[in-house]
Amino acid sequence: MPQDWKQSGLRWMWVALLALILDQASKLAVMANFELYESLPLIPYLNMTYVHNTGAAFSFLADAGGWQRWAFAGFALVVTVALTVMLRRQSTSLWRLNLSYTLIIGGAIGNVIDRLAYGYVVDFIDFYVGSWHWPAFNIADAAICVGAALMILDSLLESRRPKESS
Repeated sequence: MPQDWKQSGLRWMWVALLALILDQASKLAVMANFELYESLPLIPYLNMTYVHNTGAAFSFLADAGGWQRWAFAGFALVVTVALTVMLRRQSTSLWRLNLSYTLIIGGAIGNVIDRLAYGYVVDFIDFYVGSWHWPAFNIADAAICVGAALMILDSLLESRRPKESS
């Protein structure tokens, strides 16, 4: 374990803060300038569409009766604490893993803020092809997905490195 936090993955927490600020600022802008379900075409295959999501990813458990708000918020907070502990225990030089953890932390906190403040998550990014639309998402969701992809990439690259002999 690194001697102090400056030598640990905690040094990367600025990424979590940046993801959180971008997420919350974008959601506030959408809520201030759009009516619920209002949609604005941006470029082909991409709209900005304001929706509420009471469920998890892809509206999973959206109609579960309200308990999911607290369950998802609690789960996100547990994941945030676990990843923060892991960041403290690893070197700042593990950039891909540190970046993945901090993106997940920033995204998780961004969606927890929505769940606690509003009872739902604000989504607004709407990709589509023809009449098929990917479920709407937000910057927090994108940060979590990119973080998870980086974590998978890091594990794949790590498994291909030759092991040091002891």
